[in-house]
Amino acid sequence: MPVAVVKPPTLQHRLEYAGIRTIVFLLARLPFSVGSGIGAGLGVLAYRLGIRSRVVETQIAFAFPAMQPTEIKSVAKQAYRNLGRTSIEAALMAERTPADLITQFDRVDGWEHMEAAVRGGHGALLVTGHLGNWELGGSYIAARGVPVDAIARHMSNRVFERYLTRVRERFGVKVVFDEHAVRHTSRSVRANRVVGFLSDQGVAGLASTFVPFFGRLAKTPRGPAVFALKLGVPMVFTVAVRQPSGKYRLIVEPIEVVHSGDREADTIALVAYYTARLEYWVRQYPGQYFWQHRRWKYQPAGAPPLPEGM
Repeated sequence: MPVAVVKPPTLQHRLEYAGIRTIVFLLARLPFSVGSGIGAGLGVLAYRLGIRSRVVETQIAFAFPAMQPTEIKSVAKQAYRNLGRTSIEAALMAERTPADLITQFDRVDGWEHMEAAVRGGHGALLVTGHLGNWELGGSYIAARGVPVDAIARHMSNRVFERYLTRVRERFGVKVVFDEHAVRHTSRSVRANRVVGFLSDQGVAGLASTFVPFFGRLAKTPRGPAVFALKLGVPMVFTVAVRQPSGKYRLIVEPIEVVHSGDREADTIALVAYYTARLEYWVRQYPGQYFWQHRRWKYQPAGAPPLPEGM
């Protein structure tokens, strides 16, 4: 894993950070639901301003070919609303306690799989995606007493990155950046910790595998699968999705790690499996997915061209 080059914060970064902290300070004086609603409004504003809206609508249309144009626009607007809520809610956690966070979840399905994963004392791996509120999902698990390490990519604004890291650690989530993932993951599972990965963004320089996502090959991180097969530890899939009540539902599913003797085939099968589980839940909650990311940007050699806008 290449070592990230740390650049000093710019004046713009410091101004952005000051602006965000000011907004959080003001919104924290309001009920959580009100702050979340303001975040949703900011998301809709971003949609109306056309910030990546073409990418979002094109990808939704590709994933759901039977959707009518009005439905596509409705789902796109929901996706921006969800992103606004997710961003503000994550920032507001700086002013909340673990007990406050737990009250934001009114339904948990499959918690017994999380307990079973760590019961053996050998740690576990967790995979999730950018659906619902991925920040609150990981923090909720940690707030329930499960030690969590989150593998994360560096942000361009390192000042805000340090702030968000402090917020995550407030709830018991230890942040481990990509360049330390290989060494740290083995150490963490030996300490009976759960190592969490966001596994639905293919980026340059990250070990990945092309697997189907909504019928089209998508570059997908293979690290979680490689670690699961190498370390022989349990693996779970989770998502935290928003309910009509405004509260969250956490879903925990066990993942069977199959050792057939062909390590490469097993790795691809495992990546394909957890990607398929994410697709299933995106189909249930399409308006809560992070369509702003160009999920199919990277394609294998010889792949047919992408639709314009993707």
